[in-house]
Amino acid sequence: MTAGSHAFAARIWQALDGPTGALDRLHVTGMGALPSAFAVSDLAAGSVAAAALALAEVAELTGPVTVDRRLASFWFATSLRPEGWRVPAPWDPVAGDYGTRDGWIRLHTNAPHHRAAAERVLGAQADRAGMARAVANWDTGTLEAAILAEGGCAAEMRGLDAWAAHPQGRAVAAEPLVALAPCGGRPTNAAASGWAPRPGRPLAGLRVLDLTRVLAGPVATRFLAGFGADVLRIDPPDWTEAAIEPEVTPGKTCARLDLRRDADRAIFDALLAGADVLVHGYRPGALDGLGYGIRTRSDLAPGLVEVCLDAYGWTGPWAGRRGFDSLVQMSTGIAQAGQDWRGADAPVPLPVQALDHATGYMMAAAVLRLLSRRLSDGTGGRAQLSLARTAACLIEAGAAPPEPAFAAETAEDLAPDFEATAWGPARRLRPPVSVVDAPMRCERPARRLGEDAPAWATDEHGAVIGRAPPFPMD
Repeated sequence: MTAGSHAFAARIWQALDGPTGALDRLHVTGMGALPSAFAVSDLAAGSVAAAALALAEVAELTGPVTVDRRLASFWFATSLRPEGWRVPAPWDPVAGDYGTRDGWIRLHTNAPHHRAAAERVLGAQADRAGMARAVANWDTGTLEAAILAEGGCAAEMRGLDAWAAHPQGRAVAAEPLVALAPCGGRPTNAAASGWAPRPGRPLAGLRVLDLTRVLAGPVATRFLAGFGADVLRIDPPDWTEAAIEPEVTPGKTCARLDLRRDADRAIFDALLAGADVLVHGYRPGALDGLGYGIRTRSDLAPGLVEVCLDAYGWTGPWAGRRGFDSLVQMSTGIAQAGQDWRGADAPVPLPVQALDHATGYMMAAAVLRLLSRRLSDGTGGRAQLSLARTAACLIEAGAAPPEPAFAAETAEDLAPDFEATAWGPARRLRPPVSVVDAPMRCERPARRLGEDAPAWATDEHGAVIGRAPPFPMD
């Protein structure tokens, strides 16, 4: 049953203003589904398909685009299979769902400053049992507001109807799935930027400045790196993502800068001036506060393609509110719908962080669609997406039809070669997508954040500087 996957691909492709005829080239394979109240596997295949179709369009590749629905769903969990080592636990010990006096709330405490905010409200707790006792004394809405006021992250569990009636739910529903707009600034062209699609490695020489964190943005730039883009990820000095760094950093250069220091700002200015693409997840106004408003960005990098993400949408009373996939699932009714579907006594989230991953592939697709425009008219462009709007897309598709579970993973699902990551050897799942004449592979294995110098890995002609040979992912 792949009709649902095609439907999601068509909806996303329409939001991207893609040419309708491109959908005729899409082939989706694979039977079964992840267990969920929602059509998560269809969303997975459809979002991967949209990114692949956008790649084929910008590179003028005329062959078929094939998406393996089963592998796409598996990639939405993790693509990495470590050999002789373990990826750190993905959650802080006290992160999770808690019962209050009148409902459920989710605390997101993975970042130290977010945990500290929760502890200022609830008191420092050594374990989940202590946190549960503290949370049980609060009303849900009051606790959510108190933690947010302290700079933390939390979300009350709401139902689908409650979210649809909520002012933010109404605002998000009125937003486009992908908001495309001109960036302004002086026109440029592919010759001036140093990039044009290349046979075999369509995105080779494309410079992507990645300012994103967990998880959608890194998924987007991983896809671009897999087809040759020079992705330079910049993090602040003290930021780590130990649980997902091995998953999302293959093919990338990972450096650190402190934009509060003049010397680092000068380096960043030069990097931005040399970028074709900027991808970021800063909340509205945050870059302006750092001195990099849209006019400054356009002046530094004429023709810049910019794709940005936030959690709860770009309009409405929650515009700019801190959030993550798991929190958005609680706010929008997804977790409660899962609880009702399973007949459980606690929230039931999606089986994977589908909002993050699907939005990531849509972000990659938006980059490529805007690059297609730039190749035709020399102007840059901007796209805005949000996790909440992706959630609305999933909810609007309705309940998932009954399907059997996917067949269990086998050795045949893994790429043949080992990847020498910074943590040890690993294998990855085969790519979930096949684009004729453009195999997916990475120029370097996964690495730790901050491992590299803040510099582009390709010269002005797009030639790779001091890189090891690519390792295949198929």
